[in-house]
Amino acid sequence: MKKKQPEDQNRLPKEKPGQGKAKLTNLSGSEIDPLYSDPPKRKPGKPGRYPYTRGVYPTMYRGQLWTMRQFSGFGSAKDTNTRFHYLLKNGQTGLSVAFDMPTLMGYDSDHPKSLGEVGKCGVAIDSIDDMSRLFDKIPLDQVSTSMTINGPAIVLFAMYLAVAQRQGVSFNQLRGTLQNDILKEFIAQKEWIVPPEPSLSFINDTIRFCVEEAPLFHPVSISGYHIREAGSTAVQELAFTLFDGLTYVESAIAAGLNVDDFAPRLSFFFNAHNDFFEEIAKYRAARRLWANEMKKRFQPKNPKSLLMRFHTQTAGCSLTAQQPYNNIARVTLQALAAVLGGTQSLHTNSMDETFALPSEEAVSIALRTQQIIAHETGVTHTVDPLGGSYYVEAMTDLMEKEAKAYFEKLETMGGMVAAIERGFPQSEIHHAAVKYQREIDSKERIIVGVNDFIEKENRTIEILKVSKSVEQRQVARLEKFKQTRDAKALSKSLKRLTKGAEEKAFLMPLVLDAVRVGGTVGEITDVFKNVFGEYREKTVF
Repeated sequence: MKKKQPEDQNRLPKEKPGQGKAKLTNLSGSEIDPLYSDPPKRKPGKPGRYPYTRGVYPTMYRGQLWTMRQFSGFGSAKDTNTRFHYLLKNGQTGLSVAFDMPTLMGYDSDHPKSLGEVGKCGVAIDSIDDMSRLFDKIPLDQVSTSMTINGPAIVLFAMYLAVAQRQGVSFNQLRGTLQNDILKEFIAQKEWIVPPEPSLSFINDTIRFCVEEAPLFHPVSISGYHIREAGSTAVQELAFTLFDGLTYVESAIAAGLNVDDFAPRLSFFFNAHNDFFEEIAKYRAARRLWANEMKKRFQPKNPKSLLMRFHTQTAGCSLTAQQPYNNIARVTLQALAAVLGGTQSLHTNSMDETFALPSEEAVSIALRTQQIIAHETGVTHTVDPLGGSYYVEAMTDLMEKEAKAYFEKLETMGGMVAAIERGFPQSEIHHAAVKYQREIDSKERIIVGVNDFIEKENRTIEILKVSKSVEQRQVARLEKFKQTRDAKALSKSLKRLTKGAEEKAFLMPLVLDAVRVGGTVGEITDVFKNVFGEYREKTVF
């Protein structure tokens, strides 16, 4: 009688013909093994300790929940102010401002290129008068405000500062985040004003101002979100975002700033996409990679300079117009991945955002999704609950390795600015987006309701519509504002700003003076265009 061989506990039964695929990959294209059973090659460490793989704080959500910060902005400043009050009343713990396309591009609402876009994808802000209405009856010393603005960030930040002064709030009481990440605009979102080099100098000036005057404010939020929305893989999002961050640190140091004076106030902004475990691993790898690179390259003395704190937004590009209620499930899983990955702040997209700006009801569901995760699931009871998982640790190591490979390529090219000018990151994202779409078209990847599980009749949902009258009223307000300001004082201020830009002076005080006397977003950015020229992107395929 044959002796029975001991059973291999790690061996999986053979798949039957047609059962499953011979090769499964994550969204970055890395092959996934059928079983992970080897202990991590290196210990993940403890939360709150270098290299922070398991979290930046020892107790994480046991000590304090993440900030629930819903992105909001539409129509006029008054419209958005009403939405802000609604969100704060319903439990939101921080404000996040979405600006309309003309504002993002540095145009006033009365510019010919603004026609038809005013207030459509965010709130229209032209002047300090608009910014005052936006935060009417919202005490800026009691609320944290994030502003998603990049090319004209120095201008919008100056308006925010001026409004705080009107409220009697000192700069050192202000808390919040200025996105102010121009490199990702050149890479992915394409909302720029002047070329990279002067753009970096604007960022250095805002960093310096925050160090000296507003120490609780984050002057830059280095954003991978828009890189991912443009079609990148998770690995590309991780690599390009972190390398952008290292570029900002290097630039600020070259401008005379001490790394420990500003690095603790840098923050990051990531996407939460559909591949649940890949996203969790991405956040864990990001913390470790940032800590190691900062330590190796800049030798900061303050341990807080090594910390990566980040905001997360669920993936707008993953939402579908078909069967829009399915988006609630997608957003829930994406938000859960962000929480399990250790985010410090979270925005959950609304189910209707593929159609229009979200309705109040949809925003409420999105916010309640975060609250359910926080208070009903138990995932906040322990720190990094997936730490030590064979699969998660293996994926964390792989994400770090593949991101570092991109670092090496970027270094060889002479850095991120040089790589952008030759179109490298843009090309990599383009090819990743094309590959992903082909996988959907061939049904290699199933998108429920889009290429499988299709319903014959699409359900309709009510959506928010921004009236054309919003633009008419905004332009009329702007015209009245321009007529009532002190034209002589503005002219002198803009001349001083022009001279300062030409002489590469510290621009933040000059911009602040210009907005106080009535300078608009468009007028101030026109000064920058006249001095530095406009940027034209190299075409890459």
